[in-house]
Amino acid sequence: MSLDTVVEDVRDEARARAEEIREAAESEADEIVAEAEADAERIREERLAEVDRQIDQEREQALSSAKLEAKQERLGARRDVLEDVRDDVEAAIADLDDDRRRELTETLLDATLAEFDDDEDVAVYTRAEDVELLEELVADRNAQVDGEIDCLGGVVAESDTSRVRVNNTFDSVLESVWDDELKSISERLFDQ
Repeated sequence: MSLDTVVEDVRDEARARAEEIREAAESEADEIVAEAEADAERIREERLAEVDRQIDQEREQALSSAKLEAKQERLGARRDVLEDVRDDVEAAIADLDDDRRRELTETLLDATLAEFDDDEDVAVYTRAEDVELLEELVADRNAQVDGEIDCLGGVVAESDTSRVRVNNTFDSVLESVWDDELKSISERLFDQ
């Protein structure tokens, strides 16, 4: 065997070995590229999912906020309507005709005086516009008008003897009825 043949064999082996190394390197490079592409796709999908979650979360927050604001607006509007209704009721009470005012005031006076002993001196008060009416009503009773108070009508009575004060004004009756019937009033007004 000649030296040229040996050199040629070594070269062939070197070339074959180089080709194997090149093919292995290309294969490894392809695997690395495939892994990198898979990682990039996974990262892209994770980021998209994260963005979708964030969008959903922000949408839910905005929706919840809008619902809360709408509910507060409805409650505010209902409160305004109820205040208007109450104002209208107070105005109607303040404008009662004389006969109806006399009848209601007398009923409240009788209920008020029933809270005191018969021998007590009872001082009664009413609104300025009803002082004359109340003086007529207490003429045959054990009570005297002792002044006026700021109210829609009715009476407040007190006695120094028993230290009792009874508030039977239209205002107090309205307050009691209003508190007791507020739910029913709301249901009727707002069809709940």
